[in-house]
Amino acid sequence: MTPKTTPAASTTPVVLTPTDLREAHEALADTTGPIGIRGAATATDWADPAHATPTVLDTTRLTGVLTYNPSDMTVSVRAGTPLRELAAELGEHGQRVAFDTARVRRGATVGGLVATADSGPLAWSYGSLRDLVIGATVVLADGTVARTGGHVIKNVAGYDLAKLLHGSYGVFGLLVEVVLRLHPLPSASRTVSVDAPLAEAAKLATSVLSGQSEPVAVEWFDDRLVLRLEGTPDGTDARARRLATDLGGSVLDADTADEVWARHADLVAAATLRIGVRPSRLPAVLASVRLTGATVGLGSGVATVSVPDTDVDALHDAVTARGGTSVLRRAVPNARPWGQVPSAVRLLRALKNELDPTGRLCPGRLGSWLDGREATQ
Repeated sequence: MTPKTTPAASTTPVVLTPTDLREAHEALADTTGPIGIRGAATATDWADPAHATPTVLDTTRLTGVLTYNPSDMTVSVRAGTPLRELAAELGEHGQRVAFDTARVRRGATVGGLVATADSGPLAWSYGSLRDLVIGATVVLADGTVARTGGHVIKNVAGYDLAKLLHGSYGVFGLLVEVVLRLHPLPSASRTVSVDAPLAEAAKLATSVLSGQSEPVAVEWFDDRLVLRLEGTPDGTDARARRLATDLGGSVLDADTADEVWARHADLVAAATLRIGVRPSRLPAVLASVRLTGATVGLGSGVATVSVPDTDVDALHDAVTARGGTSVLRRAVPNARPWGQVPSAVRLLRALKNELDPTGRLCPGRLGSWLDGREATQ
């Protein structure tokens, strides 16, 4: 493996571009000092900013499917693979990774999506990548190769590394290979739209989720409740028409539905924060700040929210007061990157010390927690 770039000055990092597990191992085993990890850079400004490092490990050449047998409903893939490219290949066999976060269309990689704990509307039905990743190969800070789950028989140090790396922003190890659980592509998809302010939409969503229509996504944005249903053509059509009648809404045609969900993705991409709180508490949380845009998962309790920069800390506080979590999705000067500090923060620090005792991986990421800065927040 050779560097992608050669530094022209001391402030320009050396960029290493491994293409497989062996080269990823060498990149960490044969180097010293702080090292950053970079993928498609679709979440660069999320959470705590990364510190500049003399070496950067670029994962964008760690691509490609390793093992795929459609009858097993699993796929093993290198972590630098863009999910949209994987989706195209799986779609030829009528299968998918049931994961639809907005960043996929911008080239987000499998590893990057795991590392940032991102999710989309389908998380209500299928969960996040934490639920869909069933195995992983990780290279630790000293070059040790660790495997967990999937097709292997031994975990390292007793940890479920696949789940540990979910939301870790790269501070525990480099995710190199991932085994994903797959689902069939639905034969049909229909979208029901109901004009309603958030408080009313929340009540409607509660009734829907306790009924028989079984939507796979329940979102509110642009003053409308939007529900996606999937299944067989006849069954999905019947459920969608019945749901639209019950709620006083309409079943969108395919083109309009695509436009509505594209609008949802645009709002997510522009969001200031991502918050998670019990769904019944979301309306009160969002009523406490000046919203300039929002997508609200009324089933999942996850929302992406745009607010004026001066209101970021107030929203953090509102979410924390109701037992939720919040994190920045774009750089906001002088704003806190996180809301509530996790109760397991001491465990996170202990794990960091065990897996990366010199603190060389992705310095700055999760710094508010790992460096103890939350004491001043």
